[in-house]
Formats: sequence, C-alpha cells, structure tokens
Amino acid sequence: MSPARPRGLYGHEREPHRPAGHPLQRPDAAPTPWSVTWQVLERAELYWITTVRPDGRPHVTPLVGIGANDAVYFTTGLEEQKARNLQHNPHVAITTGNNSWASGLDVVVEGDAVRISDHESLQRLADAYGAKYGDFWRFEVGDGVLSHGEHGEIGAALFRIDPAKVLAFAKDPHGQTRYRY
Repeated sequence: MSPARPRGLYGHEREPHRPAGHPLQRPDAAPTPWSVTWQVLERAELYWITTVRPDGRPHVTPLVGIGANDAVYFTTGLEEQKARNLQHNPHVAITTGNNSWASGLDVVVEGDAVRISDHESLQRLADAYGAKYGDFWRFEVGDGVLSHGEHGEIGAALFRIDPAKVLAFAKDPHGQTRYRY
C-alpha cells in the first residue's frame, strides 16, 4: 500500500515540509514526494533501529522489517536488548537508505513502537515477512508472538512504529523533506 500523501493512523493527510536554512539544502531541491519516500520504506531490505536504554543511552542495531499500512513493522527476540529497552521507553527511530553521499534517498521514521499480539495481525505480518525475505525469515504464529527456527524455538515480539515524524534526505540534489503526522 503506497499512499499518495502521508496519512496518520486517523487518516489525516500531511503535506511535505521543507525546513528553511538547512546547511545542506540546495535551493533547486524540490520536496521529495511522499510516494518516493514510502517506496524506500517499503522496498528496504535492511533498517537500523535506535531504542533508548533505561539509563538514557542509545542502542542501535540493524534489522529486517516491513513497510505496510502507513507504518514500519519489526520483530525482536523477547530477551534482546531492544525488547528490554522498549519495556521502559517506546520512543524509537528507524532509518534506511544507502551509504552513498551523492545519490539515493535516506529515510528516518521517528515514533513510538507498539507491540502487536493479535493473531490476525501476526499472521498478516508473518506472511509479509515470508513474501519479502523468503524462508530465512518465515515465521509461525504463536500465542501473541511470532516464532521461527527449525522447531519454532525462537520467539519474537512484533512491533509497529506509529510515525510521529518522517524525514527524507535526498542526495541529488541535496535536500531535506519533513512529514509530520
């Protein structure tokens, strides 16, 4: 699903905003259309997530995810650092893009991670992971969790990031676009 303009969870449309005076903002850079930003989120194979430890220090780690239904979804093992961090603080930032300076688009999604545990949503997202990543990330639905591994022994919590702000950093020409929800 690729909306023409960002819509929050309540269907509010948001126009892209160009912050004035950004030092890398080229005057000839047009705002990045939402459809282009969403396509990057949907097609990304790898994302980087930042969570906050209870003592306030950041924790950053790569992961796989799904862009769908105006949100980004990710999983984490129940005992992993990010799962422990999310028990104390739901604020996250997830980024994707590329490591090129002169081309491409980098995207940052800031928001709160909300745990998803209902069977229907878990099944829908388990199917989406299988379709996007193949057998390596094929999940079975358990009681409020996803499981994988040869015998389903690895339990994972599923989270949805409800965006509060999305940033798109274009590189040719350099420009920044902000979408608020």
